[in-house]
Amino acid sequence: MNKAIFLDRDGVLINNKDHYYIWESSQLEFIEGVFDNLQLLQQKGFQLFIVSNQGGISRGLYTKENIGQLHEELIQTFSNHQITISDILFCPHHSEIEKCLCRKPESLMIDKLMAKYGLNPLESILIGDNESDMIAAAMAGIQGIRITPNQNMSPFIAKLL
Repeated sequence: MNKAIFLDRDGVLINNKDHYYIWESSQLEFIEGVFDNLQLLQQKGFQLFIVSNQGGISRGLYTKENIGQLHEELIQTFSNHQITISDILFCPHHSEIEKCLCRKPESLMIDKLMAKYGLNPLESILIGDNESDMIAAAMAGIQGIRITPNQNMSPFIAKLL
């Protein structure tokens, strides 16, 4: 079984202090150190995954296609920095509009990726910036590391390795 890092998207990889909902290329601002940090995690043998709530779809602010295009751009940008994102899952629902099993703090996105890629929960970690990420990690049986939103995660990565 392989080990993995699950990453929340907004506030962990992408700076979201100016945009609560991010779905366009013009809104992309990577957090300082993100490329170096992900390269280091990858070098330590972790597969990298993104799991993200995207409730703006349910609210009608943008579409699944908008998010798909943005995620293709993310994968290409990371690839340009020699970083492989193995997969991205997102929940299009919003808890104020509908109920679902995939929106964090539920663990379905993580559970699906664990099964699909044969990942070892004892060697897998979710890095997130809010309590719903930590609850999802606990429900999936993996370690959760909560970082300060929109800040370089290197102090937390150093503790991991």
